[in-house]
Amino acid sequence: MSEADAVAVVLWVGATMYAVFGGADFGAGFWSLVAGGERGGRARELVDWAIGPVWEANHVWLIFVLVVLWTGFSEAFGSIFSTLFIPLSLAALGIVLRGSGFAFHKAAHRLKGRSVAERLFGVSSLLTPFFMGTVVGAIASGRVPVGNAQGDPFTSWFNPVSLVIGALFVSTSAYLSAVFLVSDARRAGAPDLEQYFVARAFVAALVAGALAVAGLIALHADAHYVYDGLTSDALPLVILSALCGLGVLFLLSRGAQRGVRPLAVGAVVAVVWGWGVAQHPYLLPTNLKISAGAAPSDTLTSVLIVFGAAVLLVIPSILLLFTLAQRSLIEEGPGPASQPPT
Repeated sequence: MSEADAVAVVLWVGATMYAVFGGADFGAGFWSLVAGGERGGRARELVDWAIGPVWEANHVWLIFVLVVLWTGFSEAFGSIFSTLFIPLSLAALGIVLRGSGFAFHKAAHRLKGRSVAERLFGVSSLLTPFFMGTVVGAIASGRVPVGNAQGDPFTSWFNPVSLVIGALFVSTSAYLSAVFLVSDARRAGAPDLEQYFVARAFVAALVAGALAVAGLIALHADAHYVYDGLTSDALPLVILSALCGLGVLFLLSRGAQRGVRPLAVGAVVAVVWGWGVAQHPYLLPTNLKISAGAAPSDTLTSVLIVFGAAVLLVIPSILLLFTLAQRSLIEEGPGPASQPPT
């Protein structure tokens, strides 16, 4: 494996981690948005309790991806960010508004202010993964040419492939989050909320499955290179993702307490890496190969050294944070089980 390919793998590891943890985080905001009025209050309390200690840590992976892309593949970075500045700006705005909404809805003294902050948190949790999905669709369909602002600023991301993949990102985030929240409801001692999110996990899984099929159809029509890769070299990973998804639904229907989260994560990881295999050896399909867009060897070596240091220092800290959160050793407030159902 060349240095350029090794750095591309590092980039994909970061993208995978953000897809899993960031996706579950955004999905939680989606369920908070659609929970309804007073009847959805306990569901929102569970969301706040579950993600409160860890939500800020999830964006570490996004920063990591941006830094590696900018450092290791600057030509691709410039091409993507100049052509797709509209959806990327909207996604970034959503991240900022989402953080503000989540922080202020607890601090708001008036009910109206809290309601506005909660809706801001929910709406931005939906919009950010959607626009990130449109970016992926633009790249996959070859609408990002090499160079500064060489692609069309609107049609590059506003097209059937991008819109379907944007919707798929939202539904996948909702599915992953619902599965996580099932376990969180069990941990909080709230069996009613456990069943509440089991039902929503089934619905989100069906929607995500339907959108995945629609995505394949759209890719076949407008992104032949990636479609051919998904149906050839990456096909085992696509099948693995489907099997993991079916396994999750089977375990949820049986009320199993173990294995659900790992299978849900496996389904997402398999899709992300299937996409990477399908796109290889291109950074920008049919426009820029990994080897052509890579930085000089010394720079790539530095990226790999920094990644090694991160594996030794940063990742254990994040794992400790999530472990403490899952064992309820760090909490920002009482869980929903401490209040009577509405």
